[in-house]
Amino acid sequence: MVVSTDGKGLISQAGGLLLMETLRVTGLGTSLSQALERWRPPRAVHDPGKIVADLAMTLALGGDCLADIAVLRSSPELFGPVASDPTVSRLVTTLAAAGPTALRAIRAARAAARARAWALAGERAPGADGTLIPVDLDATIVIAHSDKQQAAPTWKRTYGFHPMTAFIDHGQDGTGEAAALLLRAGNAGSNTADDHITAGRLALNQIPAHLHKQVLIRTDSGGGTRAFLTWVSSRRLKYSIGFNLTDDICAAIGALPTDVWEVAYDADRQPRAGAWVAELTGMLDLSSWPKGMRVIVRKERPHPGAQLRFTDIDGHRFTCFVTGTRPGGGRGQLADLELRHRRRARCEDRIRCAKDTGLRNLPLHRSAQNQIWCELVALACELTAWMQMLAIDGHPARRWEPKRLRLRVFSAAGRLVQGGRRLRLRLSHRWKWAGLIATAITRLQTLPAP
Repeated sequence: MVVSTDGKGLISQAGGLLLMETLRVTGLGTSLSQALERWRPPRAVHDPGKIVADLAMTLALGGDCLADIAVLRSSPELFGPVASDPTVSRLVTTLAAAGPTALRAIRAARAAARARAWALAGERAPGADGTLIPVDLDATIVIAHSDKQQAAPTWKRTYGFHPMTAFIDHGQDGTGEAAALLLRAGNAGSNTADDHITAGRLALNQIPAHLHKQVLIRTDSGGGTRAFLTWVSSRRLKYSIGFNLTDDICAAIGALPTDVWEVAYDADRQPRAGAWVAELTGMLDLSSWPKGMRVIVRKERPHPGAQLRFTDIDGHRFTCFVTGTRPGGGRGQLADLELRHRRRARCEDRIRCAKDTGLRNLPLHRSAQNQIWCELVALACELTAWMQMLAIDGHPARRWEPKRLRLRVFSAAGRLVQGGRRLRLRLSHRWKWAGLIATAITRLQTLPAP
C-alpha cells in the first residue's frame, strides 16, 4: 500500500458535525459569545465564546489537554476558524484570573442552553411528563501525577483532587448531564455539608425554575448530614439520601418484628430474593432532624465471597437512607422508594463518562485554571447528552458512552464535495453507522435555532 499526503476534500472527525449542530440549535455558542464578550481584547480575531465552545468539542471528541484543539484546527471547513494554542492558553489564564465572575458567565450560558435543549426535546426532556428529575451528588478522586495547586493526599491513599459532582439523570433509557463539577482539594471530606450545599445550589441554578418542584436530590451517606438535609428541606426539595448506621439505628433494626419486612425489588421492579426493606421512622428520635424525614432500611444476604462488615447482623447486610416522601397506601411502596434510591448508582456511570471526557486528568497548574477546565468538561458532557437526546432518541446509541460514540460516530471520516451551490459531506457506504450519523444530523438541521 502506497501512502501519499495529497488527498483533497477529506476530513476526519466528520461526526463532529453533530456537536456543531447541537451548538447551533441550543444556542450555546451564541450564549457563550454574549457571556464572554467582556473578555474579548480590542481588535481580537477570535471570539472567546467560540474558543470555549471549541475546547468543549475537543474534550467531547476525546481530547485531554488544551493543545488537542489542533484536531479541530485541521478541519476549518467543518469547525470554522480555530484559535492558535497561545491564544487559547491566554484566554484560559484570563478567565481563571476573573475567577467567580467568569464562572458565573459560563454557567449562565449553560443554563440558558439547557432550557432551550429541554424545550426542543419536548416529551423526551427530563421532567417533561411531570416525573421527578433526579440530581445525583457524589465526590470522586482525580489523580494528579505532578505537584499542582490544591493537589493533596486523598483518603484512598492517592494524591490529587476530590471534586464534588452533580449530574442530572436521564433515567435508564438515557445518559445524563453534568450540572456541576466543583473542584476541591484532595484532602476534602466526603461528607462536608458546605460542599454538598454548594454543589446542590449550582445544580439547581442549571435547572429551569418552574421545574424545581420536580427535583429529587440523591446522595450516598456522605450527604446524610443534618446541615445538608436542613438545606434541602428548607427549599422544599424532594430527597433520597444515604444515612449512616448509628447505634440507635442498629438497636432499632434488632427490635423490628419479622413480619414488617417487605420484599425488595430488583432493577426491573421484580421481587428480589434475599433482600427486604422496612421503615424505622417511628422507632427513632428524629426531633432534631427535618420534619417529615423517614428512615428506611434495606436488609440483604451478601453475595457469595463478600467480606462481612461489623454492621452486618446475623449474616445480613444493612443499609439505610432517608427521604421526605410521604407514606402511600398499600404494600410495595417502601420497595419502590428503596429502588428509586438505589438507582443513584447511575451517578457512578456519569462520573466514569466525565473522566473519559477530560476529568481524568486536570492538566493545568493553578486551581482557578483547573476549575475553568472542569467547566469545559461539564460543557462537553452536556453537548454529548443534548446531542443524544435531540438527535438519536429511540436508538440504542441514546445510551452509548463517550468511548463508543467516538469510535463509531464522531471519528467517521468523510469527503466534502461542493456542487449545485451546496456543500455536501459524503460518508463511506461501508461505514456501518453512516445511516445513524446522517439521520441524526438531519434531525438536528430541521430544528430551529434560537
